[in-house]
Amino acid sequence: MKKVIAINGSPRKGWNTGTLVEEACKGAASQGAKTETIELFGLRYTGCHSCFGCKLAPNLGRCIIRDGLHAVLKKIREADALILGSPIYLGDVSACVRALMERLIFQHISYKTDPPIYKEKETPVLLILTSNCAEEDYAKVGYTQLIKAWQASFERAIGATKVLCCGNTWQVNDYDKYAWSMFDLEAKKQQRATEFPKKCQEAFKLGADLVL
Repeated sequence: MKKVIAINGSPRKGWNTGTLVEEACKGAASQGAKTETIELFGLRYTGCHSCFGCKLAPNLGRCIIRDGLHAVLKKIREADALILGSPIYLGDVSACVRALMERLIFQHISYKTDPPIYKEKETPVLLILTSNCAEEDYAKVGYTQLIKAWQASFERAIGATKVLCCGNTWQVNDYDKYAWSMFDLEAKKQQRATEFPKKCQEAFKLGADLVL
């Protein structure tokens, strides 16, 4: 039985990112995989310490920092596939996902010509990204290039990576409470009712594809 580790990198459980991550898990489970979901927000850890312990034997390719991320990195290393979800905040992944990416990816960089990467195996990745920004505006605001760079980093250090983007998300249940006048509330409701279910279906399929 294949094991899939899924990570919700949003501070909000059960919202856009978390829902899509869980749909991807359901897809993987439909193909017989065992899934485990980790909520990053609330774990106590930092980004890379730049200690270079992962560049020295006997820990080549393995982060040596023992904090809240140590067990997570171990589970990713032992998994057959990785699902990672993050909202896009201020043009980047969430802070907790950024710290994870530093620790996860940098440990595999060898700074050698042979091997250039310390990678024990190829682990396919599904990167799920959500945003308030509409997807049709990604190129204009610079998200398209950022996403390509994140995808390339994961493919080099972890394994083949597919990306699912979900823009123009429904952010709160009561928009009137915040007097957010810049939004067309009816359009937002329509987006949530018609487009988000399609993204859930896509997440399910991509999750299933991870373990085929």
